[in-house]
Amino acid sequence: MNKIAFNKHERLMQIVLAPQVSEKATFIGEKYKQIIFHVAKNATKLEVKDAIELLWQDQKVKVNRVQIANVKGKKKRFGKFMGKRSDWKKAYISIKEGKEINFTEFSKGETK
Repeated sequence: MNKIAFNKHERLMQIVLAPQVSEKATFIGEKYKQIIFHVAKNATKLEVKDAIELLWQDQKVKVNRVQIANVKGKKKRFGKFMGKRSDWKKAYISIKEGKEINFTEFSKGETK
């Protein structure tokens, strides 16, 4: 594996941070067959697509469409001081028909 391919592979492994688990995410998953993920703030749609397909390559997941939304951090009060939570980015992932992402299975390289 050459250095450019290794750097791209390393970058893709850092794109997807976590799945979004909420009532709204569950509703969207059931109604529109989409999965919501927290992604890196500088991630592009193509990088998110490639990262999802790389992470679940053993399940042969193919991404149909990616939609990205920037979420502004809320303003919060910390005692008498005003603060702000960090901005973050989320991605809505549509998977091709007949496929699904199984979060409970470990990939071949990971230990249980």
